[in-house]
Amino acid sequence: MNKIQLDGRSLTRSQLVAVAYGAQVELSAAQLPAVARAADFLAEQVRREEPIYGVSTGFGSNADRLLGAHHLRDQLPGAKRNEETLHEELQRNLIVTHAVCVGEPFAPEIVRAMLCIRINTLMRGHSGIRVQTLQALTDMLNAGIVPVVPQLGSVGASGDLAPLSHLAIVLLGGGEAFYQGQRLPGAEALARAGLAPVKLSYKEGLALNNGTAQMLACGVLALAKLEDLLDTADLAAAMTIDAFAGRLGAFAQEVHALRPHPGQVEVAANLRKLLDGSTLSDIPYHLVPRFRAWQPQSWDTPAAQQLSFDIGWDWVPFGQRHGREKFYNRFRPFRGGKKHQPQDSYSLRCIPQVHGAVRDAIAQAARVLEVELNSLTDNPIVFPDAQAEHVEQQVISAGHFHGMPLALAMSYVKAAIPVLASISERRLNKLVDPATNDGLPGFLIGNEDSTESGHMIVQYTAAAIVNDLASRAHPASVYSIPTSANAEDHVSMGANEARHVLAMADDLGKVLALELYTAAQALDLRRDMINAARDLADRADAATLAAKVAGGPLAASDDHAGFLAEVEGLRAELAAAEEFRPGRAVAAAHAALREAIPFLDHDRALDGEVATAVRLVRDGTVLDAARATLQG
Repeated sequence: MNKIQLDGRSLTRSQLVAVAYGAQVELSAAQLPAVARAADFLAEQVRREEPIYGVSTGFGSNADRLLGAHHLRDQLPGAKRNEETLHEELQRNLIVTHAVCVGEPFAPEIVRAMLCIRINTLMRGHSGIRVQTLQALTDMLNAGIVPVVPQLGSVGASGDLAPLSHLAIVLLGGGEAFYQGQRLPGAEALARAGLAPVKLSYKEGLALNNGTAQMLACGVLALAKLEDLLDTADLAAAMTIDAFAGRLGAFAQEVHALRPHPGQVEVAANLRKLLDGSTLSDIPYHLVPRFRAWQPQSWDTPAAQQLSFDIGWDWVPFGQRHGREKFYNRFRPFRGGKKHQPQDSYSLRCIPQVHGAVRDAIAQAARVLEVELNSLTDNPIVFPDAQAEHVEQQVISAGHFHGMPLALAMSYVKAAIPVLASISERRLNKLVDPATNDGLPGFLIGNEDSTESGHMIVQYTAAAIVNDLASRAHPASVYSIPTSANAEDHVSMGANEARHVLAMADDLGKVLALELYTAAQALDLRRDMINAARDLADRADAATLAAKVAGGPLAASDDHAGFLAEVEGLRAELAAAEEFRPGRAVAAAHAALREAIPFLDHDRALDGEVATAVRLVRDGTVLDAARATLQG
């Protein structure tokens, strides 16, 4: 694989994800002179004894304290002479004192992304870092050294000071790092990789730990997951629609042209593609039988007796059609699993509006992150070639480290994730509830002997996760806690925000996996029930099919002949129909699930199957199967 070139201007989200998972980087040769120019400029200003924040002054609340010419502490009784200059000590101390995060370490891909982001922003040439220091950071990334960065400790301004210090401390030979599967002292990790520690020069500590790399890395990797989960959510919804034999009019192109929110239009188009080829959706509702519990006498042939269910309809008597004659001239007078109504419930009909709004939230976050990827985020900003009377006009203290643009974007995503999870859980619940699942068995199991729970508890798990996601959706960005003796009196908390989004994305995937797991069971039942009705109609006469219809008149009744004539109409329509099947992409996803998880004919342990469903969503197996069909 070619190395990804970093120039501070052209890094993409997909490139960052590639680096996070192992791709190597190189510094753009064309940009290195600008990097060196800023570093040389700072060295010259120090030689001139110019006061520059973070170079010849302290940091934060110590910004008004200028560095002296030598160490005062050398004059303390018994003191040993310090060979470091004050400028070197200032930068080293900034790193070693700020590496104070706690908690479990970030995953390697997060840390690698942080390193890549830091290198890229420093390549802008406005930070004052030396080329050799930047190359050392690049060598550490390419060597596979992953600094141990505990997850808790950043307030998101001045950037991610503490976690970035955990990155930089390894470069100095301190801290800890993972290398070739082992957790080692930083100095040992460098030595094993054939690298040497670095001694920091003017402003280099500040350049290394002042920025938004943690929140940006978490945000970019979270969005990479979420963008696939958006497609997975559409796929799960499409499978559920087929399992319900739902109505497709709500997804028509001309409908969404009248309210053209981009995400909404995209989701409607996705659903149309996923459901293309379905003969279950938009089926005439009188053809859809309802589930009845299997009985030994349910079926009339050896092949049919292998079915684990029975089916049936209710007939609408002639006397109950008064004032409704026109309706029953169009629709056959049989009530099966589906009600004659022109619209589905909100969790089905409003999929484009809900999924689409979440897509728009994530698209807005992506726009913010893409700007941030190639932005300068440390402080102060060095303009070595600016025409200026005083150095303050060339080294400008600003606030690019403040993470609020990212924090608010992540707050939006945090609010969106539980929305997508919630509508998924509502569809799952609708599938298992016999009051709402349109004629499927309760909890999607035959339960002939009243001993089985089927998919009942699967919905509990989804409900628990949705509640947890909703509880975590409170925006961290609205709650600033000042730091640095109130010099940093408003912070973003963007690091917490992005870290939450990354974890919440994983949990959203679990809810979608549970819907797919349940929808696959429901789809099998719906397809098999309708096709069983079709097969019966094809091989039998009206009298045989009439045995599946409740509410018909007695044989001696004057209405009996009319009843049989209407049953014959139902039989003929079913017999003439082609085999009922889901959309092609839905069928491919269903087959991918069924390769790993069999149909639930009777209760069994489900824990392993649930874990498998989660894995099939996480690794993209189910989504890839559907995408392959769409691309083919």
